[in-house]
Amino acid sequence: MQIDADNHDADSHQVIQVRGARENNLRNISLDIPKRRLTVFTGVSGSGKSSLVFGTIAAESQRMINETYTAFIQSFMPTLGRPDVDGLNNLSAAIVVDQERMGANSRSTVGTATDAYTMLRIIFSRLGTPHIGTSTAFSFNTPDGMCPRCEGIGQISDIDVDQLVDRELSVNEGAITVPGYAVDSWYWQVMAGSGFYSPDTKLKDFTEQEWADFLHKDSVKVKVGSNNFTYEGLITKIQRTYLAKDREAMQPHIRSFVDRAVVFTDCPDCGGTRLSAAALTSRVDGLNIADCSAMQISDLATFVRRLADPGVAPLLTSLRELLDSLVEIGLGYLSLDRPSGTLSGGEAQRVKMVRHLGSSLSDVTYVFDEPTIGLHPHDIRRMNDLLLRLRDKGNTVLVVEHKPEVIAIADHVVDLGPGAGTAGGELCYEGDVDGLRSSGTLTGRHLEHRARLRESVRAPRGQLSVKGADLHNLKDVSVDVPLGVLAVVTGVAGSGKSSLIHGYLAGQEGVVVADQSPIRGSRRSNPATYTGLLSPIRTAFAKANGVKAALFSANSEGACPNCNGLGLVYTDLAMMAGVSSVCEECEGKRFTPEVLGYELRGKNISEVLDMPVAEAREFFTTGQARAILGRLGDVGLGYLRLGQPLNTLSGGERQRLKLAINMAEKSSTYILDEPTTGLHMADVDKLLALLDRLVDDGNSVIVIEHHQAVMAHADWLIDIGPGGGHAGGEVVFEGTPAALVAGSDTLTARHLREYVSS
Repeated sequence: MQIDADNHDADSHQVIQVRGARENNLRNISLDIPKRRLTVFTGVSGSGKSSLVFGTIAAESQRMINETYTAFIQSFMPTLGRPDVDGLNNLSAAIVVDQERMGANSRSTVGTATDAYTMLRIIFSRLGTPHIGTSTAFSFNTPDGMCPRCEGIGQISDIDVDQLVDRELSVNEGAITVPGYAVDSWYWQVMAGSGFYSPDTKLKDFTEQEWADFLHKDSVKVKVGSNNFTYEGLITKIQRTYLAKDREAMQPHIRSFVDRAVVFTDCPDCGGTRLSAAALTSRVDGLNIADCSAMQISDLATFVRRLADPGVAPLLTSLRELLDSLVEIGLGYLSLDRPSGTLSGGEAQRVKMVRHLGSSLSDVTYVFDEPTIGLHPHDIRRMNDLLLRLRDKGNTVLVVEHKPEVIAIADHVVDLGPGAGTAGGELCYEGDVDGLRSSGTLTGRHLEHRARLRESVRAPRGQLSVKGADLHNLKDVSVDVPLGVLAVVTGVAGSGKSSLIHGYLAGQEGVVVADQSPIRGSRRSNPATYTGLLSPIRTAFAKANGVKAALFSANSEGACPNCNGLGLVYTDLAMMAGVSSVCEECEGKRFTPEVLGYELRGKNISEVLDMPVAEAREFFTTGQARAILGRLGDVGLGYLRLGQPLNTLSGGERQRLKLAINMAEKSSTYILDEPTTGLHMADVDKLLALLDRLVDDGNSVIVIEHHQAVMAHADWLIDIGPGGGHAGGEVVFEGTPAALVAGSDTLTARHLREYVSS
């Protein structure tokens, strides 16, 4: 990589120099980012913020760090390509604190992920009575401390036999309903020919011995016909082949079967605590380590403050500071035994952030991706304090963010745009916040923009009633959610909003949930396949060229044989991260040369799938394709490419994609979970217009949201609180936004009042 020749004075080492960045849609931009300062990157979704911050700066830092390892070690690491940039100078080591969930490893908890549990183990090994050994005696991840029955998982699995078989039928009649065991299948033949029972006897008539052999027999050799096979009882085989696998790695039909057939219950030996009986006997100030782990972190912080012992004084201080930081960042409602895989993207990001606050490293570049996601305005102030603390330790802090409250604390702002996708990628402004306000850019114009309280609210046309809700922290909540209006549910993080709405309304008839959860599907899925858009596109290509439509599917006949239509070749490195490279045969275009020779109005199928939604709307002006593209544009996804893999979409983008699909359904009730996630301030107004349109078309819209613009625009507000965790779980206000502002003193009321009066 070339070193830029200009600016080699003493000041040049105080900035990260970016010269000629062209990654994704970036248009050859150059800028200087001050080091040891807080820089916020703004711009509409798809403007190029992530391409600059993550795809260029953080990616090159990571690549250069990897190059410091020996060739032997590098051979086991994924090969990172150089970002498309002329020069990147004065980089420091970059740590990306993103919203990726923390993995579904059942052995990972909030306590293990933050090292809080490690500190607690050492404290119990020193202060606990009776003394039972070293800190490993309190670890559920080591043989010393784990419960032998559940091996430190805390749960045991039980199989519902009636989800595996139909007792009214015989094996020959298809009694086994497990996937892969259909009559005449390989597994079925071994079961039917095993000789342990008659395949013509109905299961309900099996003897006790036949039933035991059928379900639980250990592996044994049997002769079926002239061949030898290994026979196992049905449950024995399912436990070995299905239950030993990670759920997320299963094929969808296997996963749905396992979810039906397997019931997980707390381990009866350890009561779900994961720990050995000895570990549970040792106590400090009347509590064992499982009691401490199950406590809300805010309560645990109070408990730890009561402890004093010179032998572990430094450790107690460190644990207190860590727990206080978790409380300060708005995670005081969590417990240390909470599995880390159950945290939302925003919660996972904040847990990672606290981990770095305790680090003694300085002069590091920390990169954050919308750290305010999932945060009430009350909690955003605390998040800002932590970002500033990281900066004040001598670090460079780079934040991709839309919220004006975070932009306001920036030392430096970089605004990208002016639009999204091909209409973005330019440097619109860089400088201080005051300069941004007067810059005339889209971000600058919207910085002081405020949505007004709705002047007249719609009258409800019925209601969904919840009675005596007590899931998680809800305290016997009864509430009527009005229908035919825009109803917004709000409250601080952990107050019980999601427990109320997802726990009690989501399953009801006619209720459609559009959330940010990952979309089931492989890396082959994209907006065109997921929305059904590919079907009319394939038909149009087939009709124009007089050939069959299957040629224009990268999952079918037209696929490049080298990459099987992926456009990428994946190399599996077993336990290491896999490596992908662009297919050399099709150069990433996914189709055979023959298929790429067919055109529709001057474009081949690969070029059409590379179009952003907005461009495709101009290309397909009629029919089903135009209708689907119109809905994608309406939800603010005009910049998405039709063929972009779904696993590259953010949570907010996934939610808006699901909403676009559901908008084609007949009138219903929509539940949206933080739909402003990832939206620029200018796009929030468009979202409000879309929500209005949904309601005016006869739908009901229920939104879980923290954004004051959405609260102000609501017909009806339900505020849950007053705090998070066991300090929440109550309805603290029901009524119009105007009534909340005029007469309530909840945390939401205070922030909304400040918002509409500024």
